[in-house]
Formats: sequence, structure tokens, C-alpha cells
Amino acid sequence: MKMTGENNAENSEITMDDVKNLIQRKDEIEEQIKAYYDVLEDQCVGVEGPLVDAEGFPRADVNLYQIRTARHSISCLQNDHKAIMEEIEEALHKLHAREKAKRGGDEAGDQEEAMEQQVTLPPPFARVDAVTQGSPACGAGLRVGDEVIEFGSVNTENFQNLQNIASVVQHSEGKPLRVSVIRDGQKAQMSLTPQRWSGRGLLGCNIVPIHR
Repeated sequence: MKMTGENNAENSEITMDDVKNLIQRKDEIEEQIKAYYDVLEDQCVGVEGPLVDAEGFPRADVNLYQIRTARHSISCLQNDHKAIMEEIEEALHKLHAREKAKRGGDEAGDQEEAMEQQVTLPPPFARVDAVTQGSPACGAGLRVGDEVIEFGSVNTENFQNLQNIASVVQHSEGKPLRVSVIRDGQKAQMSLTPQRWSGRGLLGCNIVPIHR
């Protein structure tokens, strides 16, 4: 019981320095994820590429142990990344509530909310500039102007070019992908399943890179 009380006391007195430390941990996790993605790219297999040949035998042209280790590590680190993002959001919500109560006005709340968005939202790497009616993208809720910060396994940290997204789409036909975008300054998430439809491609939208 004593430990719980101490934890509650810590949580209630959380500071911006605590948030910065969490963000630093988040950045370190993202660097690790990027390093493992680089391993998979060097092996030319990606996250979903087959590890057996056409006859069902283990491929001899790649390092199977290295690939399996990288894929497992990415999966674990992505779980860690999700957890740390939730910690950051919770910490910022507590700062927001405390500052709003301290200043007793909506102005402080607006400032904290803006800070929260700025700190927790990664920079987008692509923008949706066309969505066809009746397409899988339209059905998932994707809109023109959405700025993409996550597309399946592709995120701000590991995005290099649109081929990254194309590869994920090709290997995920019929499988739901988590897509996160920034819309009107807020984060929006949706589930997009690449699939055949009456139009071209598997998505029915056009995505362009954001150059920074």
C-alpha cells in the first residue's frame, strides 16, 4: 500500500522534465526500431517477405536468424513504443489538468493542449491528395489533406520513399492496416484494408511525400 501511495504522489506531481525524459526514451526506441528495419532492408525481405523458397525450403540467400531476430525485436519495440506514447499522453493530460486548475481559465488549457499536440505528434511524412468514392480508402475514412504519420509498419522514423508504403500494401492485401493521420491539428486513426475493388490499385487514393 505504501508503494502505491508513493506512486500516486509521483504521478500527481509530474513535471515537464518527466515528460521530456519519456520523450527521450521514445526517441531511443524509435532509433532501435529504425536500426532493425535497416537490417531487414539490407536482407531485401522487409517485415512480411517470405523466408522460404518456391519449394517450401528455407531460403539460402538470406540470413534467417538475423531476419527473425530483427522481426521479433521490431514487434517487441513497437509494443514498447505504444506503451511509452500512452505514458507521454497521460503525463501531458495531468500537466494540462493541473495548469488549468492553477490558472483557472480556458486560456491555459488551450496552451497546454497545443503543447500536447506538438510534443506527442510526430511530423507527417506523406499527404493524401486524392480519395476515390467507393474505394477502400474512402470506406476507411481517409480524406484529402490528411497528413500521414503511420501507415502499417511505416512511420515517420523509417519512411524513405513511397515504395515503403507500396510494399506494405502489396504484402497486406485483405489484411487491415492501422493508419494514423493528422487532421485539423488532431491525430486520427483508422483501419484500412487493401483490397481489390472496381477501380485501380488496392487503396483508391493517391499519397504524395512531404519533403522536409
